[in-house]
Amino acid sequence: MGSAIKLNMITQRSIEEGAAMEKGKTNPDYFEACSIIEMNPEDMKKSGIWKNSNVKVTSECGTVVVKCIHATQYCPPGLAHIRQGVWANQVVPPRTQSTGTPQYSGFPVTVEPAFNEKRKTALQLVQGSVGLWKGGN
Repeated sequence: MGSAIKLNMITQRSIEEGAAMEKGKTNPDYFEACSIIEMNPEDMKKSGIWKNSNVKVTSECGTVVVKCIHATQYCPPGLAHIRQGVWANQVVPPRTQSTGTPQYSGFPVTVEPAFNEKRKTALQLVQGSVGLWKGGN
């Protein structure tokens, strides 16, 4: 069984996220494009996280379950990427440093295996954030 690892998180735009967003945030393509974390394979190995398995990402302000993949672009050990969107917003700190924009990059997270947990849909996450989600998990 794997263990937790502390990483520095950045969120980012991607071609896949942008194309899927055009179809709508409740579309399955958006779910697959954005409910992922990209990690360095060395960090995955060190923490016992398997490629394409679910992980729990926790920051100072929230937690989200996403699928872990090998980074598709440069990602040195100690860094992880989540594509901007509903899943990233669950862990992005609200600090703005007087800019009016949340701290989308450069914040600490803990990533741990969540083999038996499911990713929530965008609708489940948004409704859950405001107390409207009545479904399970």
